[in-house]
Amino acid sequence: MFCYSGDMITTLLFDVDGVLAISRGLFSERLAKDYGVTREMSAAFFRQGTLYQCLIGAADLKEEIVPYLPQWGIPLGVDDFLAYWFDTENVVDHALLAAIQQLRNKGSRCYLATNQERHRTAYILQEMGFARHFDGMFSSSSIGCVKTDPAFFEHVLRTLEGVQAHEILFWDDLVENVETARKVGLQAEVYTSYQDFIEKMSRFEMSQGAL
Repeated sequence: MFCYSGDMITTLLFDVDGVLAISRGLFSERLAKDYGVTREMSAAFFRQGTLYQCLIGAADLKEEIVPYLPQWGIPLGVDDFLAYWFDTENVVDHALLAAIQQLRNKGSRCYLATNQERHRTAYILQEMGFARHFDGMFSSSSIGCVKTDPAFFEHVLRTLEGVQAHEILFWDDLVENVETARKVGLQAEVYTSYQDFIEKMSRFEMSQGAL
């Protein structure tokens, strides 16, 4: 549902996985193909709480992953496994990234807003080069909660001093994250494709001009 209020947008937030990184599902597929590790086999780590503790900064991925590698029959050390994982998901939507640079060049401030543990947070900023392309990053591992928690966006508002909630436009591919942002007062849209993004952006009034 499009949620246009007529408010001037000064600041944009962008999710990484499913928006800027078009790689959802690629790692699970590669893990199954290369090592025979199915989603069911890896669920205890990825979907039953262990990874979540890393995402909110309560645990260190490099420590938590150690017992799982021999269970899965993966003959890699921790650092090599994380490189294998992170490199698999390094598939950037360059068209969207270019559009974001246009917005920044016109004066809009653009930030990452993402659920990430701290090692991939660093990888995204440095290895994927996003530190050069964004004004900052809001990562769940630094904030202590994920985007389904209103506290995530309340932290964003406290950090962006002088920026009102209705001046912020948040893009995410998951409906539940968009709904949480709206409850906190941000304008937010579900990201489905680059073309849909361009069409929706044309409806917003930007403080520094449209794309």
